[in-house]
Amino acid sequence: MIRRSVSLATLAVALALGACAKKAPEQLPPPPADQGSNVPPAPAGPVPGSQEDFVASVTSDTIHFDTDQSSVRDQDRAILQSQAQWLARYPNKRITIEGHADERGTRDYNLALGERRANEAKNYLASLGVDPSRMSTISYGKERPIALGSDAASWAQNRRAVTITVQ
Repeated sequence: MIRRSVSLATLAVALALGACAKKAPEQLPPPPADQGSNVPPAPAGPVPGSQEDFVASVTSDTIHFDTDQSSVRDQDRAILQSQAQWLARYPNKRITIEGHADERGTRDYNLALGERRANEAKNYLASLGVDPSRMSTISYGKERPIALGSDAASWAQNRRAVTITVQ
């Protein structure tokens, strides 16, 4: 008899729990209607005057140099001209020109070479009408390579001046 009561109690608990289980709806409700959200849509492109806009608008933010040279190459003049045009559109923007060198040579030599490269790019931009007071330079020498190989192709990529917008 006790066994029968236990069995009946177990059956009653199982039925009670089964009756509480949620059943899936036959059809899902429609998504909520747009209530005129006050969140503005994301801009379609880079913010005008930003570094992203600069990179998207100019031919390149980087010019390259020949081995042990700091003269702006003919093929890089067009890049600097496109940078000068962008800077003319944003007269309050300042830039920093970073000078870089490849891994060959001493640290001091490469810092001096990177400085000459950054200054040559600055001087060329100034000759195109960019106010020199809007430009600063810094040399990283061989300390910030973008190509880590020890071959001619890597060295060519690391001999560069990069223009970065500031403010």
